[in-house]
Parts: sequence; structure tokens; C-alpha cells
Amino acid sequence: MRPAELELDLDVFAGPFDLLLTLILREEVDLLEIDLAEVVIAYIDHLQQRSELDLEATTEFLVLIAALLELKSRLMLPGEELEELELDPGEAAEELLARLLDAHRYRAAADVLRRRLEGEEVYRFRSAPLPAAFRRAALQEARPAYDPAALSGAMSDLLRVPDPVDTRHIVAPRVTVAERLARLRALLRRGAFSFDEAVERADRVTVAVTVYALLELYRQEELTWVQEEPFGEITIRRAARATGARGNGHVQRAEVPA
Repeated sequence: MRPAELELDLDVFAGPFDLLLTLILREEVDLLEIDLAEVVIAYIDHLQQRSELDLEATTEFLVLIAALLELKSRLMLPGEELEELELDPGEAAEELLARLLDAHRYRAAADVLRRRLEGEEVYRFRSAPLPAAFRRAALQEARPAYDPAALSGAMSDLLRVPDPVDTRHIVAPRVTVAERLARLRALLRRGAFSFDEAVERADRVTVAVTVYALLELYRQEELTWVQEEPFGEITIRRAARATGARGNGHVQRAEVPA
């Protein structure tokens, strides 16, 4: 039950709490003659009878009682001290009315949300007991849902070792640096040659190993190369290893354009 519906039996008023608030705001009942302590005691007795606490309703009651106590305290102050207050009794009454209207709006909004929630119960998940057909039954009453042979076949397929993958159609190129060094030195004995000739009909791995062999022979000062233009033909020649060139401290380097 809402606090506004609380039935009161006071010395100067008997009826619902909501009506008492209306009469106070209309100044038809003098708030100074209302014993607010009796109102609080009546609400506490009501809670004891219901043996349960509604936090939302109790909060609303506390807000209303606090507003009435503030308004009554302003009315009880002497006239000369009343001017020092921020609100006079009339403004305090208006403030109380505004609070009551706010409470009414919030209560109406809560009712709308509650009705919408009740209307969507069929769309929300709710726990329910299992149907009788799915409850625990005796082993004698149990019936297989699938053929045991189908489950056995599926497990057998999972445990079977698959056949090895046939990789005989994949050609694995095998070439060593020593083989490419011998190939390059044989071409050097014939004179200058191009890089394309050294890697003719070779796969990618062989080309990479050939480049490594070229760098090794260049490090040993056995050959050098020249490329006249970017992306042009690379010509490989025997390096000049004359004694005079070594005595001058010069080593012929590969001529690669920037």
C-alpha cells in the first residue's frame, strides 16, 4: 500500500494520508495542529501488521514526512526570524506541492514500466520444471534414441589412423653450395659469362644457392661482375689478381650501378 493511502485517525483529522496532504496544501487544515509523530507511529503500526518492508513506499513516506516537518518548522518560527529564511510558508507549501507532483509522476512512470514488463512476460526466459517425458526415469523404462551401431561406427572413424599423404609428385630440389661453386669455376675457365647462363633452367632454390656461391667467390677475389644498367644483364668475369694490384693495396670490386 502506498503512503498516500494510509488511513489516519488523529485528533483534528480522520481519513487517508493523501487527503490530509491535499487539505494542508489548500490551507483548509492547520499544519500546526497536526501531530506528525502520530502519523509516523500510524505508519509504523501499519508496517508491523504487514510484517514486510516495501523500500519504495517507505522512501516515499519519508520524503513526504520530511517535507511536512520542514514546512511546520518554518511556520513555528517567530515572525522576525522568518524573514531570514530562504522560503516563506507560502513558498514552502509550493515546494511541497512540487515534490508531491514529482512523486506522482515517478509513481505513474513506474506503473507504466510495470505494465510493459508484465506484457512481455511471454517473450522473456523463465525457468520451469522439465516435462514429465524428460525427467529421470528408471533404466528399465529408458529407450535408445539412436542406433548403438551408428555411435560405434562414428567412434571407429575417429580412431582410425589416416593414410599417409603421398608427396611423390612434389619435386624437392637438392643442390649444395659446393656444386654451384664448381659450376661457376668451370664457367670462369671458359671466360666471361652471364648470370642467366649460370642459372639456366634452374629452380628458385638453385638460383638462391648460386647467388650465395657468387658472393663467396667474390669474397675470395676469384671473380667480379658488371651490370651496365639497372635490371640489365649481369656479366661475370675472372677477377684480376696481379701482384701489382695487391701491392698497391687495391682490390678490384664488383661494378654495380647505383
